[in-house]
Amino acid sequence: MSEQRRNPANPVALPGKDEGTASERLVADSVLGGMPADSATIQEAAITAMTASGRARKRAKLGVAAWLAIFWMGLLVFCAVFASLLPLADPISSTDAAAIGKGSSADHIMGVDSIGRDLLSRVVFGIRASLEIGVGSVAIGFVVGGFLGLVGGYFKGRLGSLIAGLLDTLLAFPALILALAIVAFLGQSTLNITIALAIVATPILARISRASALSWSEREFVLAARAQGAKHFRIIWREIFPNVLPAMLSIAVLGIAVAIVAEGGLSVLGVGVKLPTPSWGNIIQGGLPDIRTAPNIVLFPSMVIFLTVLSLNYLGDVVRARFDVRESGL
Repeated sequence: MSEQRRNPANPVALPGKDEGTASERLVADSVLGGMPADSATIQEAAITAMTASGRARKRAKLGVAAWLAIFWMGLLVFCAVFASLLPLADPISSTDAAAIGKGSSADHIMGVDSIGRDLLSRVVFGIRASLEIGVGSVAIGFVVGGFLGLVGGYFKGRLGSLIAGLLDTLLAFPALILALAIVAFLGQSTLNITIALAIVATPILARISRASALSWSEREFVLAARAQGAKHFRIIWREIFPNVLPAMLSIAVLGIAVAIVAEGGLSVLGVGVKLPTPSWGNIIQGGLPDIRTAPNIVLFPSMVIFLTVLSLNYLGDVVRARFDVRESGL
């Protein structure tokens, strides 16, 4: 055992260089260096408080629900990428008229639609269009809305007021009606639906970004960077954006779920993905006339949408809990 150290001004046994915890050694070194014991304790407490939230996040583990959500989303992505290699019937041209109206069977696990196309095959191939629209629209909204929010929140003044007014104007329109009008104007296609939902998502993500940027732009480290002559772009990119990002990511994950549901809503209204290309929305829309005699056509894709939205909600909470910056840790 190493020899204990003492300070004449503080006649208390202190741990040796290789003894005790890191915090105890910090106090010991500070006292031996001439710092009063109470000051060393304060220094230790300050460091502990600053790193508490970081250690808590490292210790946090994903729950069972989060792992199930990750598994489900991973399965969807796998099926979307390798759908053509899976042992599934052609979702467009392959039909089985004898199976119409008979529900699930060994040959057709989910049954067939109103013209005999395998429902499982159409749901799996429909993942591509639904995820493309959901992820694509939110990605565009994330980039455009994030940029507008950061600029508006940092510069404030006339520019900030102009951006805030633009966002308020877009938010004043009912989201589904705005998307419906844009698709009707641009034309019915996967790309145009993605653009329409991106326009709807942009002001929402921009408002989140702007609100966070307004708060972070007044923090001491940002004011210090300005005082040192740092350029505006560097301050926004290096100081503010990393702190705004967690809140935006959390909302963006939830936004993907909303966009998938919105695509289904547009399909029910007749302006979704054009047939014969399958999407979850147009599969449901195609099954509505026969919902009493063949409810499986609506039920199965609706269940897939439900599980996907539920999984994305869980993952959004995980992103917020693990990466969000807490005020108590500052």
